[in-house]
Amino acid sequence: MVERLARGPASVSELAQPLAMSLSAVVQHLAILEASGLVRSEKIGRVRTCRIEPAALNMAEEWIAQRRADWERRFDQLGDYLASLPEVSTRQE
Repeated sequence: MVERLARGPASVSELAQPLAMSLSAVVQHLAILEASGLVRSEKIGRVRTCRIEPAALNMAEEWIAQRRADWERRFDQLGDYLASLPEVSTRQE
């Protein structure tokens, strides 16, 4: 749903159409996305249109980038540690 909404606003039925789930399940997913602030919706007549909330997506991107930097630092430390260990021969003689 988020991927589809990244291309532009869509109605709930448009979002549900390619998915193998009930319309009520799609509405539940959208409610969670809306509660998290990632998606905003408005109802005009009988049609509810959803759109991505770019500011919330930017915050999520920053959070993910920070986690990535933390893990890269940890992997670098692990690499340094492993490089400092004496080599062990794995050849069978």
